[in-house]
Amino acid sequence: MSSNQQVISASWPAGGHYSHAITATGRLVFLAGQTAAVPGPELASLDVREQTRRCIERIRTLVEQAGGDLSDVVKTTCFLADIADFQAFNEVYAEAFADDPPTRSTFQVGAFPNGLLVEIEAIAVVDG
Repeated sequence: MSSNQQVISASWPAGGHYSHAITATGRLVFLAGQTAAVPGPELASLDVREQTRRCIERIRTLVEQAGGDLSDVVKTTCFLADIADFQAFNEVYAEAFADDPPTRSTFQVGAFPNGLLVEIEAIAVVDG
């Protein structure tokens, strides 16, 4: 990793071999896909709205650690297990990114492991 990059650590474990977020050139922050993954059976009881809220809270936490806030997110890529959940997902997403929302792509991916319904990756530009 170059001196222009810094790993942003999260308090929750990664679900594989990746960094949760990395800053580049001190301004760009690239976030890995964030999910609502929690240990144990609790995940199965969370609907797409609550899972979306948790994804966005994780994004908020990582961007804040990089010196920014949700308004610094410029691009998201969103993955849904079922596109039929789009309306519920979009309502929660719109609450979090009410003003000047980032550009976004949303896809149905079919299935996630362990009861996951949504994953969101993001790119932010921060002044921090």
